[in-house]
Amino acid sequence: MNDDPSAVSTVPTGDRGAVTAAEAPSEGDGGWYVDARCTNCDVARQLAPELIREAAGRSEMIRQPRNEAEARRLHAAAFACHVRSIRQVDGRLDSALDPFPLALDEEVLLCGHNSIRTAGANSYLLRRPAGTMMIDTPRWSSGLAARYEERGPVTDVLLTHRDHAAHGRRYADRFGARLWIHEGDLDAAPDADHVLRGTDPVEIGEGVMAHPLPGHTRGSVLYLADERYCFSGDSLYWSRTTVDLEVAESVTWYSIEELGASLARTADRLRFEWLLPGHGDRKRLPAREMAGRLEQLTARVRTLQPRPIDFTAVRY
Repeated sequence: MNDDPSAVSTVPTGDRGAVTAAEAPSEGDGGWYVDARCTNCDVARQLAPELIREAAGRSEMIRQPRNEAEARRLHAAAFACHVRSIRQVDGRLDSALDPFPLALDEEVLLCGHNSIRTAGANSYLLRRPAGTMMIDTPRWSSGLAARYEERGPVTDVLLTHRDHAAHGRRYADRFGARLWIHEGDLDAAPDADHVLRGTDPVEIGEGVMAHPLPGHTRGSVLYLADERYCFSGDSLYWSRTTVDLEVAESVTWYSIEELGASLARTADRLRFEWLLPGHGDRKRLPAREMAGRLEQLTARVRTLQPRPIDFTAVRY
């Protein structure tokens, strides 16, 4: 598997993801299209919602960019896409327009360059007084690691759960950082430096709390920073469809009942403005409003029953 971000430069020619004449526009159309490798992960729609939409279980172009700002947002979507489905006719992206890591505010940056080995999950950099923390990981690349290090030393790599653990050890070793995971998912990172245990919250750095939240997986964790930022992994996210906080009940691997119990135990301890998930959209709201929505989500989840795994039922 090629995890080098320079891999975007080649148009696929095999059966999987092959480009048909109907899929690929002419250069006169602007040259952007979504190829057949799209897994409907939602990442591109988060970054360029006015240009890309969901249709028939995948992303598709709404229209071509009309100005430089829209072209930059589309480049961000292309550089984030874990299967490199957002493409141009000539098969090349301008590396000068790679915006990652992309600042969301003064303390948090979006890593981009999502990995096929973490199901295309988003990952983040959190600036701290003692250095930077990486929450989950992008695809592995020594070039990307160097880019993230330009912001200062990375002291910790925080894994939210097993699905996002693939590159954790490699990034931690490159940075000389501590790797964290919960004991419930320890088999996914058995060489972690710090293992969170039980369900009680733990302070793991100045202003940073780990809140174990079993449900999506046995070892899922929320990381809360400064009562402002909530890195939720796959436990909850913002849905543009429902315009509210949601859980991905149809892809809750361990137990939806346990997730309901975890939220009931934890929700009143959580104060934050930014929701920063692995999958699903990000959202910033006043802390009071976010707390109210979290309370309502907790009540809804307590009523849910197990259901078959169904990726198509996620309401992005």
